[in-house]
Amino acid sequence: MGYRVAVVGATGNVGREILSILSEGELPVDEVVAVASSSSVGKEVSYGDFDVLKVQGLDDFDFSGFDIGLFSPGSNVSAEHAPRAAEAGCIVIDNTSCFRMDDNVPLIVPEVNRDALSGFNKRNIVANPNCSTIQMVVALKPL
Repeated sequence: MGYRVAVVGATGNVGREILSILSEGELPVDEVVAVASSSSVGKEVSYGDFDVLKVQGLDDFDFSGFDIGLFSPGSNVSAEHAPRAAEAGCIVIDNTSCFRMDDNVPLIVPEVNRDALSGFNKRNIVANPNCSTIQMVVALKPL
């Protein structure tokens, strides 16, 4: 059985890369949807080498029934929509700066502090540091 995954910010550079990685099949998925702003509704984004997904609008997207929401739309958009997704039961993994300083949201680099995930369900949201910080802490972990 696979996951139902919503990629929020799917038309941006990070969102497109997330779709590319998901298409490789390392994570078992039954469904992947591309979600973005209303200006992108109906556009097509690549999902792997041969498939395309039609973009759905974020403002009225129903997150209920989705297991994972991968958010990379920008901080203001995450601030508005990530809590809505989390309340619908979707586990939100936010790639923006929105929740990085929130004491009730774990800031996770799996190779370094995966044990900090134990409290993620306070809000059903997990944050990650920016890309430079991730590389640095992974390199420093053995020290």
